[in-house]
Amino acid sequence: MRSSPTILHLDMDAFYAAVEQASKPSLRGKAVVVGGLGPRGVVATASYEARVFGVHSAMPMGQARRLAPHAAYLVPRFAFYRSISEQVMGLLRDLSPLVEPLSLDEAFVDLEAGGAAWDEGSARLAGTKLRADIRAVTGLTGSVGLAASKMLAKIASERAKPDGLVLIEPGTERALLGPLPVRTLPGVGPATGDHLRRAGIHTVEELAEAGEAELVRLLGKAHGHALYAMALARDERSVVAERETKSVSVEDTYDVDIHDRVRVGTEVRRLADRCVRRLRGAGLSGRTIVLKVRRYDFSTLTRSETLRGPTDDPAVIREAAARLLESVDTTGGVRLLGVGVSGLAAYTQEDLFAQAAGVDEDALGEEPEAAPAEERQSPAERRWSAGHDVRHAAHGHGWVQGSGLGRVTVRFETPDSGPGRVKTFRIDDPDLEPAEPLPLVTRRPGRSERAEVGGVGSAGP
Repeated sequence: MRSSPTILHLDMDAFYAAVEQASKPSLRGKAVVVGGLGPRGVVATASYEARVFGVHSAMPMGQARRLAPHAAYLVPRFAFYRSISEQVMGLLRDLSPLVEPLSLDEAFVDLEAGGAAWDEGSARLAGTKLRADIRAVTGLTGSVGLAASKMLAKIASERAKPDGLVLIEPGTERALLGPLPVRTLPGVGPATGDHLRRAGIHTVEELAEAGEAELVRLLGKAHGHALYAMALARDERSVVAERETKSVSVEDTYDVDIHDRVRVGTEVRRLADRCVRRLRGAGLSGRTIVLKVRRYDFSTLTRSETLRGPTDDPAVIREAAARLLESVDTTGGVRLLGVGVSGLAAYTQEDLFAQAAGVDEDALGEEPEAAPAEERQSPAERRWSAGHDVRHAAHGHGWVQGSGLGRVTVRFETPDSGPGRVKTFRIDDPDLEPAEPLPLVTRRPGRSERAEVGGVGSAGP
């Protein structure tokens, strides 16, 4: 572990919900929940105003509505979130070539690698400047943790939330970790946490006091060794700029259990085609085809088949998924289906193409990826997902507040306007059409205009 707090962890604050609030003036300061709005939808992100009522990510949407019935419930706009994430990641790469994204809104940065920081003072300046640049470029806020290891930098960013910066000074790590619950450490999930609790271990300090031998006895060699090292604040993991993709997969959860075996087969073929589009988009192929089936009773089955060599051929993958389905009993109904490909490679085994015939390449080219099941609606209503952007010939840009019974309600406002007026239209109104999201910040500063903090970005002594 290094001697200076030059590993940075950035976590954007309530990212999806914050984007929605920034783009919709009428929602600023209000409870906002983003996720699947169908009967089986789950919360992707809740604004801090919604969290006050107990709403949190991964919560069933029905439960969230009971806790916060007054909140705004919106369907995600992932393409827009991704575009903003790219802006944030660009700012991180200005600091260092070693940026390890964990998701759209979270990443580690090795500040030493880019010369942005070399000691405690320069690290704090770099973190301060980054937060200012993110606000200037996107209008959003992020929390920054700085420490001598990845584990501690992530803990620091959690303590910094929302919209703050926490630096863990070298030499204070053990005192900081000691009183924290064992679930704070990476790799301690609910099952491991319960196992440790039954052994009388509740805090990181108690974990360290138990000793390495006892942890190995309780958790096994690899897990026991790793947790003991982390309890002593030892974490030698490096920031890795490129993560190897191990699999590509797609899945859908259905509002109503599927009982018709023919439809189950049709859904599996459709998922196989979506999976191929993702493979080809990433320039990959794979050898192992995986089918996932969650049945009516929540039991989940997986089946796999390994081919002679890697392929991205849609017919081969469809046929393999169909063969796997033959071995699964779907009596009683299916609530989730998924198709994945692993054993990835950057080439294809040409002789595998002989296994397939009649491939419709056009079907895999321009067709957009299907929306999650909870968002699929009739053709006339599909465009009017709550929270998505629209434009009216007379009233300009707005967003959908809701739709139903042949009507759609729109609030007309833009990121730099005040709260806008609300109007209702027929869903087939010819003057109303879907629109692209507007930028959150109308004029983005150039590099020379971003926040200047003395010395940041210069070489160390």
